[in-house]
Amino acid sequence: MRISTIVCVHFFFRTLLQTLRSRFRSPLGIWDVGSTPFRVLPTDLDVLRHMNNGVYLSILDLGRLDLMQRTGMWATLTARGWYPVVVAETISFRRSLELWQRFEVETRVLGYDEKALFVEQRFVVKGEIYARAYIRARFLKRSGGIVGVDELRALAGDAPHDGRMPEWLRAWGVDAQLPPSKAPAPSVWG
Repeated sequence: MRISTIVCVHFFFRTLLQTLRSRFRSPLGIWDVGSTPFRVLPTDLDVLRHMNNGVYLSILDLGRLDLMQRTGMWATLTARGWYPVVVAETISFRRSLELWQRFEVETRVLGYDEKALFVEQRFVVKGEIYARAYIRARFLKRSGGIVGVDELRALAGDAPHDGRMPEWLRAWGVDAQLPPSKAPAPSVWG
């Protein structure tokens, strides 16, 4: 069995376990901070024996799934035939996570721009930030098309005006985006 197959199967089971665990955790509001417990497993490690940088991004998916399930948004989105897709993400690392180390992923929805939703997520050990990521996500309709921000606002409400959405993040969202999927995007190095 190839290593990539083992990792994929590993995340399938991790996702299934997380989905089941979320059902028994306390409910949250969409604008609350969700905290999801994890432990570094042997399949999370790279050749330097700390958690691989790509694994961080996969675990962030599980933290967002946990928040959506605990707020009831996952069921609502599924009933409407909507699903989230990450359109941009950035992560900064401060400290390494080691084998068997326990950590929490804290997840908070920050707000919207004209096209997407922004989420901040942190890897935290005993109250200390080890890594922090920002995600820009859109929602698509299984029937085709994009869920507009107005439709999301109608479902989740307006974002709190508590300064949680940094202005630089809006600019990053615009600067980091690629052309729409139906527009040309030639790979030309200049």
